[in-house]
Amino acid sequence: MSAIHPPAERLWWKHPLDRVEGTWIVIAFVWCMVMFFMMVYWHVYGKQNLSTETYKTTPDKFTAKAQAVVDKYTVRTETEQKVPVVAPPEGSDVYLVARLWSWWPILELEKGKTYKLHLTALDYNHGFSLQPSNLNIQVVPGYEHVVKVTPNQSGTFSIVCNEYCGINHHTMVGRIYVK
Repeated sequence: MSAIHPPAERLWWKHPLDRVEGTWIVIAFVWCMVMFFMMVYWHVYGKQNLSTETYKTTPDKFTAKAQAVVDKYTVRTETEQKVPVVAPPEGSDVYLVARLWSWWPILELEKGKTYKLHLTALDYNHGFSLQPSNLNIQVVPGYEHVVKVTPNQSGTFSIVCNEYCGINHHTMVGRIYVK
């Protein structure tokens, strides 16, 4: 007998299962089924998944739409870079552009009113993380992500890029004001 060439009759599926081994297989299978059905349950009833729409777009098309909204609804500018603050009416399409290393423009929304937030990246993958509300979306170039948002509390919210996008990634922050 050799350790390199085991006998042909030692095939694993021909040996009976040990009781402990069978118990662990059953436990693992039951746990897998519990986890599977919990994922389905939370998707349907958990209210944790964003209902987003995604469309293909180009940087030029999206920038033109965003610029039109900025031109129409700008109320003031902020920061050294003169970033426009946009205050659209309820039900409006609001555009937010991610590019190295900024979010443009700053949004000013009203509490309890619904808006359609359109997001895209012009250059690299970026992460849209709205703090402290824990809204999190990966923003991909060439795709327009549309999310219906209804702010339910007033305040200043930070937009943080949570997808590493380069050397100044840590400075890529934006704002949303809710009145």
